Amino acid sequence: METSRMNSNTKPSMDQWLQEAKAHETSKNIGMYLTHNGIVRESARAKVREAAEGTRPVTGMLFSYDGEKLDEVIAETYKMDGIFYIKTWLAEGELKVGDDIMYVLIGGDIRPHIVDALQYLVGRIKNECVVETELYD
Repeated sequence: METSRMNSNTKPSMDQWLQEAKAHETSKNIGMYLTHNGIVRESARAKVREAAEGTRPVTGMLFSYDGEKLDEVIAETYKMDGIFYIKTWLAEGELKVGDDIMYVLIGGDIRPHIVDALQYLVGRIKNECVVETELYD
């Protein structure tokens, strides 16, 4: 299991991650990699997800995560069919609009397995592992 926890000032290089993944012992089983790069957006969560009117623009967010819970969620994702490689990076602290929140890389055998696993993993991270507090002017 690959889990990376760097501070928010040291965001990863996806090119480097892919090189490492392709050199990993599991690479012989992998036919595809998918990545996710979550960033802080100006639109409030309530506006985007619930179509709430009158929301103020977001200027940033406070972001933290539970590393132990993240490890559990990653371990459970590895149990999904065809998943052989996972690497994550999550920011911490105060972020501004446009800053990276997280990177996720998943490698597996076939597209449907990897698409499902990426959606599952990112959803569980967002719902169970992180605390996001939107900031406004």
